[in-house]
Amino acid sequence: MNPIQELIINFQDLAAQVPEIIRPFIMMLAGAVPFIEAEGASVIGILGGLHPVVAGIAAAVGNFLSVVLVVLFTSRARTAVTDRNTARVAAARRAERVPASLGYQGSAEFEETVPAKPVSKGRQRFMKWLVRFGVPGASILGPLAIPTQFTSAILIASGTPRGWVLLWQGVAIVIWTTVATVSVWAALTYVVGV
Repeated sequence: MNPIQELIINFQDLAAQVPEIIRPFIMMLAGAVPFIEAEGASVIGILGGLHPVVAGIAAAVGNFLSVVLVVLFTSRARTAVTDRNTARVAAARRAERVPASLGYQGSAEFEETVPAKPVSKGRQRFMKWLVRFGVPGASILGPLAIPTQFTSAILIASGTPRGWVLLWQGVAIVIWTTVATVSVWAALTYVVGV
């Protein structure tokens, strides 16, 4: 059994052991976990005995709150990096204006290049969707390739405004959570007969 399966089983056990009033908060926690997200958390909640609407809303809220935290953290990190790079470029331009002393061969700090890490298939797929469909399409299709938290971090790192990312990630979370919740509810109601 892989770690994701163990985590899902642990959330189901936890949801079955706590009082009914606390179960939505468990679904919010499950919705905040990447790879489980709102879709998996709503399924866990429904199978754990929660009403489908409550499970879906709680899972979506938990997923969206985790995306907000990722967006805020990533945007602060991006701002710090871009400010630092701007300062380094300005310092390099000032250094170019100063005549070099004899024997000075330049700074290795600016000449070194870091080898790029290989890009995962999911990220390649996401970047193709971003180029083809823009932020709305990449946000909505993104959960098919990578978790929404990763999607939002990539969008913020590429320079997309925070509000735009949060809007379209919220839309994507609502769409995918609704699809998952209605599908599981319909399967349990009409196929299984519960």
